[in-house]
This record gives sequence, structure tokens and C-alpha cells, in this order.
Amino acid sequence: MSTFRAIVFASVIAGFIVGLIVTVVQQFGTVPLILKAEVFEKAAEAHQHDVPATAQPTAAGHDHADHDHAGHDHGAGDHDHGAGAWEPRDGFERNAYTAAANILTAIGFALLLAGFFAVRSGATGGSVSWHEGLLWGLAGFAVFTLAPGLGLPPELPGVPAAPLLSRQIWWLAAVLATAGGLALMVFRRSVPAAIAGVILLTLPHLIGAPELANIETNVPSSLTHQFVTAVTVTSLVFWTLLGGLTSMVFARFDRGADQRG
Repeated sequence: MSTFRAIVFASVIAGFIVGLIVTVVQQFGTVPLILKAEVFEKAAEAHQHDVPATAQPTAAGHDHADHDHAGHDHGAGDHDHGAGAWEPRDGFERNAYTAAANILTAIGFALLLAGFFAVRSGATGGSVSWHEGLLWGLAGFAVFTLAPGLGLPPELPGVPAAPLLSRQIWWLAAVLATAGGLALMVFRRSVPAAIAGVILLTLPHLIGAPELANIETNVPSSLTHQFVTAVTVTSLVFWTLLGGLTSMVFARFDRGADQRG
């Protein structure tokens, strides 16, 4: 029971702190870029509404007036910008929803990390150190951000993307393959396991992520590059803080570790 309590307390405390910190980081990194991109997106939508219907292309795949904005990947999830879709008001309400989403996400991943720490602590008979937690956090960054981002970089509003389902399937496959590959290379420590791990790491990228043949957007490519960099750096901060802080709080509450040692 003490271990379960340590998992829950460590996840909630670390997730709450990290979620708030990342929210602040986003206000100076990704949020300004998203707001700039939304200006371009709304300008493009206004231009499309002003063009007479007879001037609209009719070929399949080129009618941007009927473009599904639910396919955009904003780095933290897909958002529907279609008419009638509810969105929080700019300012406090939008920031509050962002903070809540970040905290819940951080708690969820902290539960995953704390579960690994509990297994590791039970196997070794001692608590997990903060630097070991940091390594686990970096592994989470590689699995959930770095590897999938190589094929599916974060997308700004107004930038068309491949169908959502195909992107989700490839993203999940990349996450599972990366996690499996790293586990084989780190925990098995043998040549066949290392070879199998490398194959798993590269397989999703050899298959290739789903992408559109032609991408037409008025969002500047420089803005997109800045956004990808900002999302990657923010995610690195998220995972390093989450790994180190979760391990420290878990060790503090896991009284059973001292007794096992």
C-alpha cells in the first residue's frame, strides 16, 4: 500500500508542478507562434469566403474552401477550427484550459514513470535516484517526442496535414517501436537484442509517415520551423523535469524502499 500511495502522490505532485512550469514556458515559446499562425489562417479563410463560388477549384483534393481544419496538429493535439466549433476565449480562459490540459497530461505520464520506478525499486531494493529519473525522462522525450517528431513534426494552425487517423496510427507505431527498441538495447545488453532494437527504432521511419503530396499554405515556413523548435524544447523541459521530480518525490514517499534496503 505504501508503494501505491507513493506512486499516486508522486504523480500528482510532480505532474501539477511540471504542468504549471510548462504552461509558463509555452506562454513565451509556442503560444505566440500559434497566435501568429492563426492570423494567417483566418486571413486565408476570409479570402476564400470572398472568392466567388465559380472561381473555386473543383478538383478533388484542391478545394480548400472545404478543407477540414480538424486535421491540423498543433503540437499538443488536434483542434477543430470549423465554423460552430467551441473555443475558449483568449486570455485567462484559454490559459486556464491550457494549464489544466498540461497538468493532466503531466500527471498521466508521471503515473507511468512512477510505475516504472516502483518496479525498479522493488527489483534493486533501493530508491530511484534523481539522475536515474532524469534518464527515464529523457527516454520519455525520445519515445513520445523525438522519434515521432522526425516523421510528424508539430503543425501550426493553417498548415494542412495528412488524415488524422493515418497520422495517429503511424504516431502510435513509432512510439511503440521506439520504446521497444530502447528497452531491448538497454535491458537485454546483447548483440542480437541491440540489432533487433536498431531495427525497431528505424522501422517506422523506413515505412514513412503519412503526408500530403502538395501542401498549400500562407503560413511562412520560417514560422513553422520556429514552432517545431519551440515545441521540441518545451517537450525536453517537460520530460527532464517530470523524470527528475517524479523520482525525487517517489523516493520521498516510498517508505518501503528503506525497509527493503
